[in-house]
This record gives sequence, C-alpha cells and structure tokens, in this order.
Amino acid sequence: MTQGLRTRDAGVGARDSGGAAVSHDAPSPRAKARPPLAHPIIKPIVFAACLAPLAVLGWNAYRDHLGANPIETLEIETGVWTLRFLVATLAVTPARKLLGWNGLIRYRRMLGLFTFFYASVHLSMYAGVDMFFNVHDILHDIVKHPYITVGMASFLLLVPLALTSTTAWVKRLGGRRWLVLHRLVYIVPAGGVLHYAWSVKKDIQRPLIYALIFALLLGYRVWMTHGKRLVVRTTSEPRPADAAST
Repeated sequence: MTQGLRTRDAGVGARDSGGAAVSHDAPSPRAKARPPLAHPIIKPIVFAACLAPLAVLGWNAYRDHLGANPIETLEIETGVWTLRFLVATLAVTPARKLLGWNGLIRYRRMLGLFTFFYASVHLSMYAGVDMFFNVHDILHDIVKHPYITVGMASFLLLVPLALTSTTAWVKRLGGRRWLVLHRLVYIVPAGGVLHYAWSVKKDIQRPLIYALIFALLLGYRVWMTHGKRLVVRTTSEPRPADAAST
C-alpha cells in the first residue's frame, strides 16, 4: 500500500510548500540553457551566409556588373573568398582559446568544407569558363606558369582534407593519423598566398595582408605547441643559486 502510494506520488510529482504539484520530469532552467552559438537556428544561418558571396557574384554576373573582364573578376573573387574561408577556418581554434567561444568548434568543419567549395568554384572558373576544359592547354599552363602550378598543388592538398572531414573517416583513419593528414592545411595558406600574389603581379598589397594574417594564425599554433613547453621547461629548471644550495 505504502509502496503503491509512493509510486503514484512519483508519477504525479511532489508537492511544494503551497500544495502545487511539481513535476519531476520538468527540465531545470540550467538544462534548457544552451551554450553560446549552439542554438539549432544558427547553423542554417551560417550556412546561408557562407553561400551569400557566391550569390552576390552570380547576381553581379547576371546584371553585367563585373567590369571589363568578367571571367577574370570571377576567378579573382572566388580565389579571394577561398582565402577568406581558409582564414575563418584557421581562426576557430585561436578564437576558442583566447575568447572562450567554445561553440565555434561546431562550425569549423563547415568553414573548412566551404573553403574547398570556393576553391572548386575558383578552379571551375579557370578550367571551365576560361579554358573550356581543354586538357592540353590546362596542362601547358600548369607547366609554364608557376602561379598556376602552385595554385593547382594547393587545391590538390585540399582534396584529401575535404574527403576525410567526416566523423566516419576520423574513426577509419584513427585520431592520430587523421590529425597528421589534416596538418596539410598549414601548407595550403602559403601556396594560396603565392598563387594570389603571382597572379596579380604588381598590386600585391592584398596578398601581403593575407600573408600577415596567416602568419599570425600559424604563429599562434606554433607558440601553443612549442612556446609554452619552452617556457615551462625554462621556469622549471633550477637557477644556479638553487642548484648550488642543493
């Protein structure tokens, strides 16, 4: 009898001091709260924002607002947006560490895949619109022009990173091998900036700005990996006076 009452009370819920029923199944306010940037609506918004540059370029092409050489403009702009998304991808970790925005990790894979997406559009502008998929001419360009050689090599480095970006591939390769493979992303900025600088030839102000940004982002990673160890090792070593006293 008592056990039945307890079971029934547990189903109905306890009573507060005023006699009102309090459900045990009701989530606490803390359980309802989501960390910043974790709301489900944010991810579709970020996805749409990542597609917006391509939509703007398409609209400008439709309205014939791409200047005297629209193909060159499309090639340059899609290449620049590739660098911008690469910056955003590499900036996720420093932003998490320095600003405490841990929710950004939810968008790193998306930003990385959009880097590959815009790189693919950039390559398509060159190979399809500019060269009409003429394999002979494309191969001749790759051999003859260093900036195309470097750009193509940088794109090829992105291919395995995009293909293995899923959780299934992390399990398939193993965490350590997956991390080693994805460190190729640290080589891509150098190739991308060189490709950009050599393609614009004289006006290299923007490529230099991207070079500085990438240097800061990669320098931060070097510091986090090696600099802190050096500081800890230096501070942990006994000073001469302390060594003499021992």
